[in-house]
Amino acid sequence: MKREFTAASSVPHLHYSVPLSATRRGARLARLLAAERLECWGLPVDPARLIVAELAANAARHGRVPGRGFRLTLTVTACGVLRIEVTDPRGEREPVRGGAVPQPGESGYGLLLVEEEADDWGVLPGPFPCKTVWAELRPGRLR
Repeated sequence: MKREFTAASSVPHLHYSVPLSATRRGARLARLLAAERLECWGLPVDPARLIVAELAANAARHGRVPGRGFRLTLTVTACGVLRIEVTDPRGEREPVRGGAVPQPGESGYGLLLVEEEADDWGVLPGPFPCKTVWAELRPGRLR
């Protein structure tokens, strides 16, 4: 189920966006910057830090295009919803919701963790050739 912002919830109360390199170092930096920003905003760091770590790692590993990075965006709406977005240049490679559980020794648990921790998540196409994987935490999860 794709969920879009409604007109009332789309007005950002707080907004942060940063481009990062599509490397393990860029993914680590995304996690650190997100934690720092959430602390500055007076919001709890977890479970948002875990979600950012997984989405950024996926962008660096599966969404990588040589010479192109990914973008981390954090938004807190006027309704208090924290929206985490990671945009990468591999729009043709979308993650699957409710995918099969990976076999032992395989990767793939990251999106299961995102699905467990986030109140909602999904994928938005574009702008071409990009895609954005997003996750939301409602105010009750942020207190």
